[in-house]
Amino acid sequence: AVADTFSLEVIAPNRVVYSGEVEMVRAPGTAGSFQVLPGHLPLVSTLEVGELDLREPGQPDQVVALSGGFVEVLRGGVCVLAESAEFGHEIDIERARQAEARARERLQALSREVDRTRADAALNRAMNRLRLAGRTTI
Repeated sequence: AVADTFSLEVIAPNRVVYSGEVEMVRAPGTAGSFQVLPGHLPLVSTLEVGELDLREPGQPDQVVALSGGFVEVLRGGVCVLAESAEFGHEIDIERARQAEARARERLQALSREVDRTRADAALNRAMNRLRLAGRTTI
């Protein structure tokens, strides 16, 4: 019989964002969003900027803002190595607004394509954080 839960770790460079038992995790894979349930086949995927959702037994889904990274799904559990990750309720809305404004200003002042790609990425991260700011559940 397949277990009802599996272990999930979400690790950012500065801290372990989450470590626990979950029933489900949904991740923003670069080839499309995907969901992992107990008994999922092993896989490795890159992640893009977006929303990671996790569900602990008997709880509403929780929202984590991700800024890309990797996920490894093994029989024993799932490990997410994120460039940055924070729960929606942890996001400093004013700081995220300032980051969005800076990214928009940079985009308007740019002439070189290399800089445009970096500024687009910064704007995408800021908008994702603002979209998920304050949210505790989906």
